[in-house]
Amino acid sequence: MSEQEESGIRRFAFWMFVAALIVLLDQASKWAIIEWVELYDRVPINSFINITHQRNTGAAFSFLADASGWQRYFFIALASIVSAGITYWIWTERRHGKFILIAGLSLILGGAIGNLVDRIALGYVTDFIQVWFGDWAFPSFNVADSAITVGAALLIIDSLFFSREEGGDSQAAGHEPATTGDDAQTENEKG
Repeated sequence: MSEQEESGIRRFAFWMFVAALIVLLDQASKWAIIEWVELYDRVPINSFINITHQRNTGAAFSFLADASGWQRYFFIALASIVSAGITYWIWTERRHGKFILIAGLSLILGGAIGNLVDRIALGYVTDFIQVWFGDWAFPSFNVADSAITVGAALLIIDSLFFSREEGGDSQAAGHEPATTGDDAQTENEKG
């Protein structure tokens, strides 16, 4: 195995470790909430943040929470497919050094798996962070949701500023241009 391939495998293992760490933090925090905070109780942290204990059978912002139960299996299947796809994406990018892209993907992967564990084990996702804006409460969320949100923001940042390879200036974005054998031959003929 070449040194470059070994380096790529080490990078892949590091980002899988990051995703696993997110899952561990998410599950540990949810366990603590289930153990120490009664369902629907609120523990004020300050004037705009509460720790609470909510059960979300739906998706983000409780989307489909009132459905008849089919959504559990739908979200399990969806999260499993997305997680496999993200893992493959990270594997294919392991040699390219796209730090922001892969960091974002790893955070999304960890968050998706963290919520997937809840759906499989409990049939719902435990949410516990509640943020207030005046008299309006933002929907409760958890560590996994936070990781997904930060990961999505990193993907947007990467797509806007770093991965503009198609139709953009990839060299300015810090990426080496891909050359084919034809490109190299053309360059040699010029010189």
